[in-house]
Amino acid sequence: MALPLSGVRVLELGNYIAAPTAARMLADFGAEVIKVERPGTGDELRNWRLYSGTTSMLYRTINRNKKSIVLDLRTEQGRKDVVDLAAKCDIVLENFRPGTLEKWGISPEVLSAANPELIITRISAFGQTGPMSQRPGFAAVAEAYGGFRNLVGDPDRPPVRVGVSIGDSIAGLYAAFGCVMALFQRQTQRAAQAPDEQSPLTLAQRSIDVALNESILSMMESLIPDYLAYGVERERTGGRMEGIAPSNAYPCNDGHSIIIAGNGDAIFQRYMETIDRPDLGADPDLASNAGRWRRRDELDAAISAWTGLHSREQALKILDDAGVPSGPIYTAADIVADEQYAARNMIQHFSVDTGGDKPTDVGFVGVVPVIGDASLPIRSVGPDLGEHTREVLSTLLGRTDEEMGL
Repeated sequence: MALPLSGVRVLELGNYIAAPTAARMLADFGAEVIKVERPGTGDELRNWRLYSGTTSMLYRTINRNKKSIVLDLRTEQGRKDVVDLAAKCDIVLENFRPGTLEKWGISPEVLSAANPELIITRISAFGQTGPMSQRPGFAAVAEAYGGFRNLVGDPDRPPVRVGVSIGDSIAGLYAAFGCVMALFQRQTQRAAQAPDEQSPLTLAQRSIDVALNESILSMMESLIPDYLAYGVERERTGGRMEGIAPSNAYPCNDGHSIIIAGNGDAIFQRYMETIDRPDLGADPDLASNAGRWRRRDELDAAISAWTGLHSREQALKILDDAGVPSGPIYTAADIVADEQYAARNMIQHFSVDTGGDKPTDVGFVGVVPVIGDASLPIRSVGPDLGEHTREVLSTLLGRTDEEMGL
């Protein structure tokens, strides 16, 4: 299958999760992504959640389908190599603290001078402009600034975080979307101009500025309009969603819990009949979400009493037969064994060095979204440090081994 982004070349000056996630999405769909890493240690993600070996599965996951080269951006030669590579790329992705590229002498203006059609996508804590732009920050801080952290957890306890770097990943999604949007605009502009005419897009039009805190804020649904329109301050609600009931996690008698989302008006009456509480289904005060939310504790107690009589599998079968939306709370082991994920090629296996005597068969999550009827194949997991330095610098820049110090 011809991949949608085949022929697109990306230079990733990224570290950690945000920019590498954006580049991974572009690589998944065919872009050639050249990841620049520092000498010696490389991307710090190589050591995050490293249980054995030299390279974490987190790095292998987020940097799949990429090429790794080693350049020392503290040196004049390393910075020159970046400019020369940018001249042969469509996109540069970076997530350094604002001002870092400028300090190194490889600012967007310098890169754009080398390639007047270059798309430059920058990810930072608070964006490239504004009074907080120079402040450093990780996703945890951005999640707090964006209003997300205040809504996660139980109302009688301090806010908690979710178990993944959701702020970085969401920013990466927006950055990838920004790159594709700019590529599309560049393509349409090219189609409308004379063959020998220079690209009409300005550097500002080719600059994508993604802030972690704004990426989170954009996912907060009606948080701000609700406050400004009604004076409503959203609060933490644990496993519930404010204003929506009944929808929660409920314990079964085998130690598992299940999710039941029976909050639709048309579903609720059938749901209550299924759990042997037709009286609740017939109660006119519970006919809409507003009334059900006011009596959410009563409803959750009734549902928990029913699920507590059944195992996870028994409860899910009864609910499924009745057409009530429900599902198990999966662990990694459940996901690996699931036939739906397998049918769509969502767990793909590679032989990976994990520090043992021989490589280990490791499953990695497939490419999303699906094109056709199953995930595209992952071409390679995250590369070893500098695995492609010679290939990239010799092929694209004509560097000899002597010039590369090899």
